[in-house]
Amino acid sequence: MEIKDLKDKLVAVLGFGLEGQATTKYLLKHGVKPVLFDERPLESFEAGEQDFIKAENLNFIFGPQAFLELKGFDVVFRSPGIKLSEIQDKVSTKTVITSQTKYFFEHCPAKIIGVTGTKGKGTTASLIFEILQATSYKLPPSVYLTGNIGNVQPLEILDELKKEDVVVYELSSFQLQDLTQSPHIGVCLMVTSEHLDYHKSVEEYWQAKSAITRFQTKNNFTVVNVDYEGSKYIGSLGEGIKIFVSTKQVLQEGVCLDGEKIKAVFGSLNLSIPLPVVRLRGRHNLENILASIAACLALGYEVQSILETVKNFNGLEHRLEFVGEKNGVKYYNDSFSTTPDTAIAALESFSEKIVVILGGSSKKSNFAVLGEKLNTANNIRGVVLVGDEGSNIKAQIKNSAIQILEGAKNMAEIVKQANSLAESGDVVLLSPACVSFGMFKNYKDRGEQFKYQISNNK
Repeated sequence: MEIKDLKDKLVAVLGFGLEGQATTKYLLKHGVKPVLFDERPLESFEAGEQDFIKAENLNFIFGPQAFLELKGFDVVFRSPGIKLSEIQDKVSTKTVITSQTKYFFEHCPAKIIGVTGTKGKGTTASLIFEILQATSYKLPPSVYLTGNIGNVQPLEILDELKKEDVVVYELSSFQLQDLTQSPHIGVCLMVTSEHLDYHKSVEEYWQAKSAITRFQTKNNFTVVNVDYEGSKYIGSLGEGIKIFVSTKQVLQEGVCLDGEKIKAVFGSLNLSIPLPVVRLRGRHNLENILASIAACLALGYEVQSILETVKNFNGLEHRLEFVGEKNGVKYYNDSFSTTPDTAIAALESFSEKIVVILGGSSKKSNFAVLGEKLNTANNIRGVVLVGDEGSNIKAQIKNSAIQILEGAKNMAEIVKQANSLAESGDVVLLSPACVSFGMFKNYKDRGEQFKYQISNNK
């Protein structure tokens, strides 16, 4: 489907968030005037967004029943938060359902490095991007970072891309689920269970992720973390050259930890690389680092340039971000942690005594394994529980030595409770294992409020 083919079609854009706005601007740029759909009312949008709709004289159908009006449209661009199942029975059998991501993959002339995983994809995509920008070896004319982590939307850069460019694309299951093409290098990190409020089952979630590798050819590469069953399944698909990654086993082929060295053996490579001293805490970040190294080695980048960037990489905001130290207590903001798995990984990053802030809104997560970690770890001093899921997490805590506080109504009260438990030498860790909606706008707002309380309170 070429852009010129849409000029005489009735086109709908579903969801007028960042992706929907980028898609709309791209279509308008090419002479296609879409109709906008969103289940939110018009007054909920910011003034600038409303002004844009009026300035472009766009037709729109907004409100809770908006998607009931989709019959008759030839092409529908779906934003990732909108389930396919929600709209498939609301359009005609002849309607083409696509998305910004799907359209981009179908028309992108450049190599795409796609990165997915239950967690870690933002950190890994950013590290790969920084490596490609920093190195002088085989540097392409332009490198772009896009997806949820990028500063630009894919359709904002599509028209300027050249064959020799490289696009690093962070991909969620929502974006991957209806793709019919895989990236040149597909990076599959830790895949466990996630978004079971969106997907019907773990199996459906894995299947949605599988487009990262499923359509690869023999000229492509698959970088896969073989320490996780979901990842192994996804990595087994497609015909791409397999590069296995592990922090738990010494592999005969692939990229892994071997004592204090990184072992990289695939193709013509047979390297033993001293493990660099890195700024990122946590074994899970070593997984991200090894996957990034594997992807860049597959592209032909030199080891020294890769390692220099890895050594200086600070990580991302709200991902085990060091906030500061007060009265001997160190504070870490891991607000991006929205699953039990990522909270466990954060807890395992510290040997110090920890006061951890847990809880938030529900994604139907199972907290049994997180409870087991809290009960068996010998460095959990206390837990501050918040939000709807606080009581469910509390039910899993059986260790009577762990002090539990709850009932805080805002971040000031949350931090005050954490401080009342923490002692000099401890770590206060915000790693909620839950989404944030309700008490906070989103994980960024939650993390910013945490940092504000640490920075502005004596």
